[in-house]
Amino acid sequence: MKLPGPDHPITITANPKRIRVTADGVVIADTTHALTLKEASYPAVQYVPRSDANMALLKRTDRTTHCPYKGDASYFSVLANGKTIENSIWTYETPFPAMTEISGHLAFYPDKVKIEEVA
Repeated sequence: MKLPGPDHPITITANPKRIRVTADGVVIADTTHALTLKEASYPAVQYVPRSDANMALLKRTDRTTHCPYKGDASYFSVLANGKTIENSIWTYETPFPAMTEISGHLAFYPDKVKIEEVA
């Protein structure tokens, strides 16, 4: 486990805007409680509470990855309009202590689904 620091800063802040995630026109998640995670020089990622996602459209996969800063990630595919978008969501179900805020949240690959701020 590595802790965020000056060489690899990670910040998590509440996003005051409404975030909607869609796949093939189907709403996967819609929330006003997203968390914005900014990590080093990577693009900001919106973490959406599972309670604001349509979990019936998600299917857990066998894929897992490890981040030395956040922990082990699990993945979900999205099932929308008869299509499966493989491993389009990741989640840290038991993140490292410094990242507990993102537990119970889902993050989406912007090249696989549409993530937008809604007025």
